[in-house]
Amino acid sequence: MQIWVDADACPGAIKEILFRAAERVQVTLTLVANRLLRVPASPYIRALQVPHGFDVADNKIADQMQSDDLVITADIPLAAQVIERGGIALNPRGELYTEDNIRERLGMRNFMEELRGSGTDISGPAAFSKSDCQAFAKQLDRMLAGKRA
Repeated sequence: MQIWVDADACPGAIKEILFRAAERVQVTLTLVANRLLRVPASPYIRALQVPHGFDVADNKIADQMQSDDLVITADIPLAAQVIERGGIALNPRGELYTEDNIRERLGMRNFMEELRGSGTDISGPAAFSKSDCQAFAKQLDRMLAGKRA
């Protein structure tokens, strides 16, 4: 198992949790972004900078990941690709995407895109909170415990 992070919009607190987890369980963690990222010096942690462009980071992750890899992303289409390829997709708020819930999430995402496209004022997601961070840490621990089992 490897951990991939769609890092352009990933909260800093989540990155810190991931850095500590990669060291603790000695798993490769790769942050993919279209900007230069600072990561701790570690044999387990690396940053991969991709060119700017629509979905370039997402496409890089989808192309490079293997089945059973864990991908951290809030991007619903990327999560769908990860699941389709046999990977595990986890939202930075701690929500595990599954075959059972990803179609619903894609449908809702597309519906919201249509509403925004028609000029309807739609608020975005709630601000990232401490409880989101805790939910993510718990779910990550479950995933990594499965790796060690």
